[in-house]
Amino acid sequence: MIFIALALQAAATATTPLDARYKACLDLATSNPQAAESEAERFRSAGGGARARQCLGLAYTQEERWREAAGAFEAAAREADAAKDALGARYWAQAGNAWLAANEPVKAYAALNTALAGPALTGQDKGEALLDRARSLVAAGAAVAARADLDAALENAPKDPLAWLLSATLARRMKDLPRAQGDIAEALRLASDDPSVQLEAGNIAALAGDADAAKAAWQMAVKLAPASPAGQNARAALGQFDTPLPLPAPTPAPPAK
Repeated sequence: MIFIALALQAAATATTPLDARYKACLDLATSNPQAAESEAERFRSAGGGARARQCLGLAYTQEERWREAAGAFEAAAREADAAKDALGARYWAQAGNAWLAANEPVKAYAALNTALAGPALTGQDKGEALLDRARSLVAAGAAVAARADLDAALENAPKDPLAWLLSATLARRMKDLPRAQGDIAEALRLASDDPSVQLEAGNIAALAGDADAAKAAWQMAVKLAPASPAGQNARAALGQFDTPLPLPAPTPAPPAK
């Protein structure tokens, strides 16, 4: 889940009792999310503020309760914004990510737009938020705007294989084969053990008419994660190679004289 690791890093050096409680709540969110829900409420009552609401959102993400998570992150963002806390932008970005997981791209776009409206997000954080906003735009059918966000995401997070994968996928859908081939090559360099990357590599190779490369990539996706959605899609794509070609129709016999 985006930003969970960053949240834990941000809390790694506790300097006050509230800081220590924040870190403990985040640790609990990943190890025992149900217990973290109760602790987040107690932490909020003790003055935890936006950080307590963020902890609650992280607990919900561990349980895949995406709508509740998005609501908790938005509440954290509003509280942080009211306190002029720059971390509000990160909470908005977390809300956008959760809305995407909940299949709510319009709400995701709104949250991510707010996250990116100011200068608070930089570097990897900004790249991740741009990447998520691009995903929301793709879901809305706004490919050109998504292309711009993906290009900006690659500038801010050039080592993120997901950014290269999504950029390659969008290029393929937009019929830009050279761009798709270049981007998937970078995704493979960064994460060749990702079945989703191998699946897309096969899709792009197939579009280029390279059946051998497509088959090899799809086979690798199945080998890496046969039960995953990527592995299952790759297996379905490989089915075309197992289907025997139709036999030619027999030549009619000449009429008897």
